[in-house]
Amino acid sequence: MANVTKQASTRFSIVRRSKGQSAVEKASYISRSILVSEFDGQTYRPKYHEDLVHSEITLPPNAPKEYADRATLWNAVELAEKGQKSQLARMLKASLPNEWSYELAEEVVRDYVQRNFVDKGMCADWAIHDSENDKGQRNLHIHVMLTLRPLTEKGEWGAKQKKVYDLDENGERIPIIDKKTGQQKVDKRNRKQWKCHTADSTDWNSQENAKMWRKDLADTINATNEQLGIALHWEHRSFKEQGIDREPTIHIGAVANALERKGIQTERGNINREIIRNNMLLEQAKEMLMFAKQEVHSAQYEKIKNTAVSVKNEVMEMIAKVRGRKGRLDLPIVSGKHLRKIADRTALQSADNAEKFITTRKIDSFESLVNFTADREQKYSQLETVHLSKGQKLNRLKELSKMYALYAPIQATYKESQSLKGFAKMKYDKEHKDSLSKYPELKERMQSLLQNGEKITPKQWKAEIQSLQSEYDSIGKEQTKTATELAYAEVISYNRKNLERELQNENRQHNRQQSRTKRREEEI
Repeated sequence: MANVTKQASTRFSIVRRSKGQSAVEKASYISRSILVSEFDGQTYRPKYHEDLVHSEITLPPNAPKEYADRATLWNAVELAEKGQKSQLARMLKASLPNEWSYELAEEVVRDYVQRNFVDKGMCADWAIHDSENDKGQRNLHIHVMLTLRPLTEKGEWGAKQKKVYDLDENGERIPIIDKKTGQQKVDKRNRKQWKCHTADSTDWNSQENAKMWRKDLADTINATNEQLGIALHWEHRSFKEQGIDREPTIHIGAVANALERKGIQTERGNINREIIRNNMLLEQAKEMLMFAKQEVHSAQYEKIKNTAVSVKNEVMEMIAKVRGRKGRLDLPIVSGKHLRKIADRTALQSADNAEKFITTRKIDSFESLVNFTADREQKYSQLETVHLSKGQKLNRLKELSKMYALYAPIQATYKESQSLKGFAKMKYDKEHKDSLSKYPELKERMQSLLQNGEKITPKQWKAEIQSLQSEYDSIGKEQTKTATELAYAEVISYNRKNLERELQNENRQHNRQQSRTKRREEEI
């Protein structure tokens, strides 16, 4: 199947004090945490518009350990900048494939941030969010905040710019000549003056870097998608660079977004809708999340559901109330332990799927939901332990087999050499010099992988690998099913608490309105 192309959405920006922006405020937003700025004395409380999947700070080796604390890091950045026009941080916002699980996204983003930014000396504060528009379309994406000043070996903030002397054709500094005297100028301290200019102390601001970072992100996504079997190619180049006569829509913008929310379609919104239609779901994710439909025949399910409805079920009643208010369930603002393992979160919001989950598991109360969750938690923990053990054994055998594939031909060459004598051996050794030179190292590496008294048995290894792989895959499927059950339990439990909170707020508002109405009537 040919790959479908999706335009990668990446947007770099600078946090500028001249625009009234604050690094602490931005860090508060992406991490969904309350932070206090020492520079302006403000306390920043983020509004929870999106689901926080993960947040993390990654530091280079020479950064002070205390910078692992978000407030300490960005307050240090703010206090290091004195000017009212200071640039405080670089920000990247980029989309990720919605087909990815949260755990996969976390692993891939951590590697991307380390390679492209932290290894270059930047401090990185990054977060993964999972937002949803008013049409229920999901958008898994990342926010990355990066420091602009380099750190010295002592962990102190260095200068953003440095003085660079202009050189002549011979590589010598060019003196500044006083036009009146014809002599080289000197400063107040009687030091000679040379022509110079300022330059960035790092190459982090280079436009070429931004292109490289965009390309690397797209390449990383494509490589991961290929491993997962997702036939969706992410294109980092702009439409202009591809020779397409159309403006890119990397960022929809506040105005267009406002129009879209009012039901007025915009050009950028139409392009985004076209991109969304091209998204393809990973087959494994479908298998994971459609288990409720697959496990029970529709007629059998209706029978179970009708039986459940005839008996009062507080969980079903809660789901019905949320469905009536919103049409679907909400996802937790902060992702749950097992929710983060699921790729297609949209399926978890389906009230139909939630009802099937409750009825097929014979859950008739929130107490039984708690008991069910505890039972599945124990089961998942046991499966995880066995799965990990099988995986370790499997990886070791695969490593042995791979090493043997390298070692076997070299060993055969060595044995042949040992069987020869005189001129024949000299001639053979000369012809196979490269292979024979590798033998000692490969033999040592092979021996290091073998356990005490273990022999080299490639046929036995192959048979064990096939058997272990089958067991490993089977346990993995059971683990996936159990994780999905626990994710449903997390979503349903969250919606119960969320519904209670919303009803309490509405009740308080109603009481306040009644009190105001009563006071007006008394005044009249």
